[in-house]
Amino acid sequence: MTVSLEQLRRCHLAVDMGAARTRVYVKGAGLVVDEPSVAAVNIRTGALIGVGSFAERMTGRTPDYIRVVRPVSGGTVVDIEMAQRMLRHLLGEKLRRTLRRKPRLRAAACNPHGSDPLAQRAAVETLVGLGASRVELVDTLIAAAVGCGLPVEQPTASMIMVCGAANTQVAVLSLGSIVTAERVPVGGNAIDHAIVQHLRHHHELMLPSQAVRPLQLALRGNGLTRQGPARTEIHGRDVVTGLRRSVQVETAAVRDAIHTPLTAVLDGIGKVLRDCPPDLVADLTDRGIMMVGGSALLPGLDQMLRDATGMPVHIAERPDVCAVLGLGAMIEGKITPMVLDQLAE
Repeated sequence: MTVSLEQLRRCHLAVDMGAARTRVYVKGAGLVVDEPSVAAVNIRTGALIGVGSFAERMTGRTPDYIRVVRPVSGGTVVDIEMAQRMLRHLLGEKLRRTLRRKPRLRAAACNPHGSDPLAQRAAVETLVGLGASRVELVDTLIAAAVGCGLPVEQPTASMIMVCGAANTQVAVLSLGSIVTAERVPVGGNAIDHAIVQHLRHHHELMLPSQAVRPLQLALRGNGLTRQGPARTEIHGRDVVTGLRRSVQVETAAVRDAIHTPLTAVLDGIGKVLRDCPPDLVADLTDRGIMMVGGSALLPGLDQMLRDATGMPVHIAERPDVCAVLGLGAMIEGKITPMVLDQLAE
């Protein structure tokens, strides 16, 4: 599917529905929604109890008749009806009334690279159900590259890595299009799972659903330079007794545990570089890799990439919102026509 810049300029809003967060950019208003892609529903009555941050706080704390669901998995809408209900509540009645006044409402949406036609159709139907008469799909890699300021329209190589919750997408861009790309099924969720399994096997401790955050913060301060606290106190439930227990966790051991799933990301980068023309690889020697996405700030990931590739690695100024801001810049008409019209796969 190919969409031109002229078609994007006719859009009224841009949507980036990720496995972790949903973001909406409205033309002329900017970024209006940035909330977790979570909804809480009463399974007895079907009523929607909460969405976004409010629903995320309910995870693991609800009675049996309340279910916390994630209608987006791996960047793909898996429950169209629930995704529509979640978006309606996130937008709010006032903004929905404003959008309904638009003649022939058009929307643009980020689309993960290499997604199948069924996933693309689910994204389109989700926005059509909100009143959009036409939906344009743009490759997430292109949108993120524009959002972080890479010169994608130039005849030089730009390498970008979109680190999501469920997937990591790596690509080399030139002349406004994707030269070669790879999608790796490893993201922030895999890192969290590795931490949880490490504590279960080595400390016999089961973590609450939102208890990984303190360890990530400690690792971020510790990094790979071995500076900062060597140990972090973590609270959880004992596997044997079921009682609450606190343990002192060595951040170095956890850092080694999360390197195991990250090796798949290194394999993806290597494949992209092997498939890339030599002239473009030579350009990347000085330009390096730009990291974007909510998981780009994972502790030690940038240094690990520097050591493995020997190239400079940069993290975007606002890595979590680069994709939706890039899509917003396209619908606002801030992108010059030098960018080629191959913005989607």
